[in-house]
Amino acid sequence: MSMSGGTSLNHGPVNNNDQKRVEAARRRVVYVSRAESFSACHRLHSPCLSDDVNKVLFGKCNNPNGHGHNYRVEIILKGEVDPVTGMVMNLTDLKQYMKKAIMDLLDHKNIDKDVPYFQDIVSTAENIAVFIWEQIRKQLPNPDLLYEVKLHETGNNVVFYRGDWSN
Repeated sequence: MSMSGGTSLNHGPVNNNDQKRVEAARRRVVYVSRAESFSACHRLHSPCLSDDVNKVLFGKCNNPNGHGHNYRVEIILKGEVDPVTGMVMNLTDLKQYMKKAIMDLLDHKNIDKDVPYFQDIVSTAENIAVFIWEQIRKQLPNPDLLYEVKLHETGNNVVFYRGDWSN
């Protein structure tokens, strides 16, 4: 099976020189990244804490009417280079997976009200990165390619998530 978008290709017979290149290419592990930007609003507020504690803990980010960000998200894949296509994954395919997993769910949304996942989970950048990880894994034909989700909440605040430590 080809690693490029999960499509299995019949590449035909391979001669000895081609076979050597194929084996060498299979040992090459490459990181591939694609980025998208989305706008969304949220309110940092934990239902487990009192209103007063939330105000102290989250400050202006606890505004009852919420606040917004222009997020930038990067999806980083790690995998072997397909010897025929020269790709870990076709980036056109990755763009479509990101649209379904991220853009359709989060862009121009109120994260706390429009995304059921955050009904009882505080919509911090950390939790948004975990949510994106879970959503993009569902879309990828080979979820094991997912290496990292990098979420830029602001120009200064960035969160990285690489999956559960137990895995």
